[in-house]
Amino acid sequence: ASAIAAEHERLGGPIRLSDLQAQRAASLPPLSVKVAGARLYNMAPPTQGVASLMILAIFDKLRLRHDIRDAQGFEYLHAIVEATKQAFKVRNRHVADPASMAVRGVTPEEFLTDAFIDNCVEAVDMARALAWPEKAIHGDTVWMGTADSAGRMVSYIQSVYWEFGSGVVLSDTGIVWQNRGSSFSLDAASHLALAPHRQPFHTLNPAHARFDDGRHMVYGAMGGDGQPQSQSALFSRYAMFGQTLQAAVSAPRWLLGKTWGQESTTLKFENRVDPMTLQALAAAGHDVEVLSDYSDTMGHAGAIVRLPDGLYLGAA
Repeated sequence: ASAIAAEHERLGGPIRLSDLQAQRAASLPPLSVKVAGARLYNMAPPTQGVASLMILAIFDKLRLRHDIRDAQGFEYLHAIVEATKQAFKVRNRHVADPASMAVRGVTPEEFLTDAFIDNCVEAVDMARALAWPEKAIHGDTVWMGTADSAGRMVSYIQSVYWEFGSGVVLSDTGIVWQNRGSSFSLDAASHLALAPHRQPFHTLNPAHARFDDGRHMVYGAMGGDGQPQSQSALFSRYAMFGQTLQAAVSAPRWLLGKTWGQESTTLKFENRVDPMTLQALAAAGHDVEVLSDYSDTMGHAGAIVRLPDGLYLGAA
């Protein structure tokens, strides 16, 4: 810590030894929400975990209300994209350092109540797309999942934020200093306002699910705004529509908004999606853009499921 602080100060950074000495790791309870057949878990703020949970909770109710029976076609894609918009509206307005949220009288749990999720469901028009975009979130990330013979499972995300973080490498240690601080706002009225001892908003939200039948699932992806969307694709295809785990990972994905290295805020699809479905989505008001097969823009996804008898399934 002394070496890091000394070099950081020499390079003109604001971090001091007292900041590092005051840092404490915290083991916090995850956020959770119930969907049909499973309970989902994700990280609390300052991550976007609440958005990931909201997408699947909203979509689950839309799926049941509108009798959506397969994980392709207009109804599935429209409903899950519109659920994403409802979740991102909450994320973009409220999710920040927990202390900052507390000052504003906001808790992440309130956005996961049945009443709030129901309001989001009511706000979705199944024939027309909600106008978009909202402010995008950047990110550069890796997701990993692992499991052992004792049944322990880990869903893990690490990131330096931009492709090379801050671009600053501390010569004494080789540590690459990340630049998550760029998520702060210099607008004092913003929920993301820069202030001492505040944690920046970040996109890392490793996911875990416990099924009513005894299965456990860890799943995730890289890619800023794309992380919650890929999570919703993986979980819904496998858990709600009965696809195999590899099929759920390999099927064509979508991305609403920006991800690493991209500036456009369109609704992007890999060109393996049926052209007639893409035409229907465009006709409903979605700003559709078609990308190549297995595009890196969608990130890299994976999942592990532990069956009740101890057998593991894995896909990437």
